[in-house]
Amino acid sequence: MALNMRQELRMSQQLVMTPQLQQAIKLLQLSRMELQDLVRGELLENPLLDDSMELGGGSDEPVSSVEMQDSLEMNRGSEVGSEQSDHQAQAELKVDDGPKDNFDWEAYLENNSYAPTTGPGVRLDNEDMPSLEATASRPETLAEHLEWQVRLTNFSLVEEEIAEYIIQSLSSAGYLRDVTVPQIARRAGYSVLRVEEVLRRIQNLDPVSVAARNLAEALWIQTNHPDAPIEDPLVRGIICKHLDKLERNAYPAISRDMDESLEEVYEAAKVIMSLEPRPARAYASEEPQYIVPDVYIQKVSDEYVVTLNDDGLPKLKISGFYRGAMGQNREAKEYITERLRSAQWLIRSIQQRQRTILKVAHSILKFQREFFDKGVEYLRPLILKDVAEDIQMHESTVSRVTTNKYVHTPQGIFELKYFFNAGISRSNGEELASEAVKTKIKQLIDNEEPRRPYSDQKLVEILKADGIDIARRTVAKYREQLGILSSSKRRRLF
Repeated sequence: MALNMRQELRMSQQLVMTPQLQQAIKLLQLSRMELQDLVRGELLENPLLDDSMELGGGSDEPVSSVEMQDSLEMNRGSEVGSEQSDHQAQAELKVDDGPKDNFDWEAYLENNSYAPTTGPGVRLDNEDMPSLEATASRPETLAEHLEWQVRLTNFSLVEEEIAEYIIQSLSSAGYLRDVTVPQIARRAGYSVLRVEEVLRRIQNLDPVSVAARNLAEALWIQTNHPDAPIEDPLVRGIICKHLDKLERNAYPAISRDMDESLEEVYEAAKVIMSLEPRPARAYASEEPQYIVPDVYIQKVSDEYVVTLNDDGLPKLKISGFYRGAMGQNREAKEYITERLRSAQWLIRSIQQRQRTILKVAHSILKFQREFFDKGVEYLRPLILKDVAEDIQMHESTVSRVTTNKYVHTPQGIFELKYFFNAGISRSNGEELASEAVKTKIKQLIDNEEPRRPYSDQKLVEILKADGIDIARRTVAKYREQLGILSSSKRRRLF
């Protein structure tokens, strides 16, 4: 077969992701805090962007995330040539004289001047200063609390070094699980016996049983603590041999193995349950994560009103401060024109993001009207395709918009993803959202008798009597998603 070279002309269409399109897609999936961080970064990089939240006044009306000034629109005409393009870029730059300086510098310097250091008992008479009680402080960590006790105890320098290594190896629950005593001895360069002695001393510090290697050891240390020892042999026997049966509520099996009456086993179990299974519980509290909704859905009379939450979002505008810097310098003109286009694209992208969120919220309100009126039990099955077809956008766009976005409703604050659920068939032919079924399962378990909890099969039967046809494995899956234990572990005999 002969090989030859030839030239061909071929036309084809393909989707090209421009930088502007990539930026718009990126903004869609950002959360509220991520958007604020991105805007702050752009304000630092782009001198033509102004944040009206930081301005004290001015004659220019700022460009919000939804309302953009008409003067920022690109003038599209028939002019061509580099000279006309420069004139167009200059026309787009609005004159911005900047905010007037109405700040009272004398009062500021008077109240915030550098004063000599005051003594511990001296307090400046200034009403603007916060009180000592209102001063926030960082809570003490478990490691800091233990190290403070080590320094106050008669630990030698070598023992302090070993103790510090052990303390830094503790888990958030206060257990020593990721490293063993021989490993600590090998890494620290000391004998296993020396490390074990230091570990025993740490386990008797506050909180008691910290640095235990498992649950049985933690409970055993608490029962043998010198300040409040528990000398009941049945309690100690259950901790040593039958913790797994206690977890399963297998009290008859414990009674047979320990040769004790069932009532005695119940009393011993009560004592064990009063002990602390997580030694570092007091130091493992997490800071609350506050959610700021992106959209508000409020009921006014008989209608719902959907509004965007623009509080805290910077309101951007184009500053004309750098217009005079253009002059006849070609490089300055190119730079300012490029920064101008970048600023315009950012403002337009934020505007499009907010409008898309508003469209999705309106569509969700239309599909889930019964939920907003009556509650979670009336949540309908909904998929991304339904909303995408309603607002005439692609499913991927709806998916990005609903990620990490929250809505404030009369029923509470929910993530926009919450309203998209699979359907569960009912006997009357209708469908119920899976989230509504989860809520019903939780209500049934909350109202069950603690001594006779519902099994998964019993829940299936109750739901079927209510017209909800669901499999047992689906009930078990929903129960696990809700963080609810099985019936054998929920049973309470006393």
